[in-house]
Amino acid sequence: MKIKILIPLLMLTGAIAASCETAQHPYQNSSLPFDERAADLLSRLTLEEKILLMTDNSSAVERLGIPPYAWWNEALHGVARAGKATVFPQAIGLAATFDEQGVYEAFEMVSDEARAKHHDAKSKGDIKRYHGLTFWTPNINIFRDPRWGRGMETYGEDPYLTATLGAAVVRGLQGDPAAKYSKAHACAKHYAVHSGPEWNRHSFDAKNISRRDLLETYLPAFKKLVTEAKVKEVMCAYNRFEGTPCCGSHTLLVDILRSAWGFDGVVVSDCGAVDNFFVKGRHETHATAESAVADAVIAGTDLECGSSYKALAEACKAGLISEEQLDASVHRLLRARFELGLFDDDARVAWASIPMSVVESGKHRAKALEMARKSIVLLKNKNGALPLSKNLSKVAVLGPNANDSVMMWGNYNGIPTQSVTILQGIQAKLPKEAVVYQKACDWVSDKPADDSVALLMQSLGGADAIIFVGGISPSLEGEEMKVNLPGFKGGDRTSIELPQVQVSTLQALKKLGKPLIFVLCSGSAIGLAREAAVADAIVGAWYPGQEGGTAVADVLFGDYNPAGRLPLTFYASSDQLPDFQDYDMSNRTYRYFKGKPLFPFGYGLSYATFAYGEATLSRSAVSVGDSLSLSVEVANAGSVDGDEVVQLYVRNPQDPKGPIKSLRAFSRVNIKAGATESVTLNLPPAAFEFFDPQASDMGVKPGKYELLYGGSSDDSALKSVWVELQ
Repeated sequence: MKIKILIPLLMLTGAIAASCETAQHPYQNSSLPFDERAADLLSRLTLEEKILLMTDNSSAVERLGIPPYAWWNEALHGVARAGKATVFPQAIGLAATFDEQGVYEAFEMVSDEARAKHHDAKSKGDIKRYHGLTFWTPNINIFRDPRWGRGMETYGEDPYLTATLGAAVVRGLQGDPAAKYSKAHACAKHYAVHSGPEWNRHSFDAKNISRRDLLETYLPAFKKLVTEAKVKEVMCAYNRFEGTPCCGSHTLLVDILRSAWGFDGVVVSDCGAVDNFFVKGRHETHATAESAVADAVIAGTDLECGSSYKALAEACKAGLISEEQLDASVHRLLRARFELGLFDDDARVAWASIPMSVVESGKHRAKALEMARKSIVLLKNKNGALPLSKNLSKVAVLGPNANDSVMMWGNYNGIPTQSVTILQGIQAKLPKEAVVYQKACDWVSDKPADDSVALLMQSLGGADAIIFVGGISPSLEGEEMKVNLPGFKGGDRTSIELPQVQVSTLQALKKLGKPLIFVLCSGSAIGLAREAAVADAIVGAWYPGQEGGTAVADVLFGDYNPAGRLPLTFYASSDQLPDFQDYDMSNRTYRYFKGKPLFPFGYGLSYATFAYGEATLSRSAVSVGDSLSLSVEVANAGSVDGDEVVQLYVRNPQDPKGPIKSLRAFSRVNIKAGATESVTLNLPPAAFEFFDPQASDMGVKPGKYELLYGGSSDDSALKSVWVELQ
């Protein structure tokens, strides 16, 4: 059976991959520019053939040697949904590393695995969905509300952090831009103004969005990925924006994306998003499939994930769209495939030589461990409860996440051949007989904590510490899920508080008078006011990937000094949150929140103590449009080496309706015990760009700006210096 599939694929590929010496047509000449080849091939297609190329499962055009191609692939934190792959920490955990270079290096490895897996599948005649080279990642939506179940897929609540790390993902996936062929294609999603709720995303209208919020919060990451990182694809979102479905929005796709930002790559719909235009009970902005698909293509949605584009033939016959309007989309789709080398012989594509041995290699697993370690945030450490001694005689490990490898993989994940659970990581640090394990409770339950937990602990006699590994799970939060449990709805959360059964369990354990360590696994912020008072230490582990158990144990026992920082605000309770469906940024995220959070954005403790000197600026007089740098000495006054994440915020006092402060630079630096490092943070002109109400646009205005620097967004952790732009 495989031979029957393989031969046609090879014949098709070979037909279009003719050398420049034997090419019969320009599109077969690999020495010609991709645009020229795409234009020539386009000119040879019939209307029906063009339409076949405009869906995610693109059909073959045998007479021209065009093979079938499945556009849909995933690589959120490792190549996903195609079997074996290295699983790095979930995206929100990668955001907590505040490590741009580390994220870039991780995604270089992801694209290595992607190429190896693609060519291995191709050699077996097994090209299908999730075997292609077009990856629908990163998710750069702003995590504006911690109840959104897909927030775990993002890089947090801050536009600058999201843009910086999202761009690193794109560079890592797409490879050297000077190379002839792209290594892979990344996709910035979901464009735009999209961050839940999940349950009504097919009918939701993100309306009454202020011009300020649109330009200052929801679009900056997309702009950076398009204009600077040169992302090859953009995915339009399910929801409407100001009454129009995003995949048909001229404002978003024509006026901003293509005209203002100059994007000339592929726009792909979210899966089934075009159906939402006309299906009853969804957007219902269009009466027919023909009118819907015509408007989507005219607006610039080149590729549909779904089946509605089959109506394009009738739309053309009805005069709703011209064949010339289709051609613009098909040209972009063909050019993208030429850029990836999909129409050329593998011998011409350097990336094709990457071997399958890189997939989940020792080097890649080591990187997964490194990033998991860097992602862990020490939230509380009362009286130095951590690190634990390795000489403990008895340690009790409890909780629903202690021995769950699947939880650690997050969502949109690959399947590693080996994972280390948190229980296994702890067991590796101590003699076998020193670790006692019991699940103790589920994630969510209406039942009170099992009294047997207390009985178990009493039976241990003299146990030196309790490690409770709880939180939530990707089986509870995620994309449009069928979950209806207390605190959860459709993949989102109705309450950010830790489920009551876990609260009761923690309170019962605390009564035993033993040091209580709470390892919190989640993809989002958890309300922990009561638990923060109960537990002696709290370790935020996110969904840490396949090496997460080792990473957590390394932190617990002092083999790694934690330095992760929160990429989103941890609110004290759901009472501090505005309505979930309100997209106004007022009182949301650290940039606008006026209350007192449980843990602020950028927060994280260390086993070391860092002290900041007084900052100096690179120039005393700064003109609008000038770059600037700030230098500060940071001392490690502790007894262990450690990383510090130096953060720089800009406050614009000229704009009282603007953000309280905005992250504009950061640097993760390793400082030896007792040493002092000079850290320089660069501020390009855009660092002083804020919304200008008079111009109704982003801009840099003369005036005084406050630069705040330190190890957290909390004012008490920041020093400041003023600069005047003239």
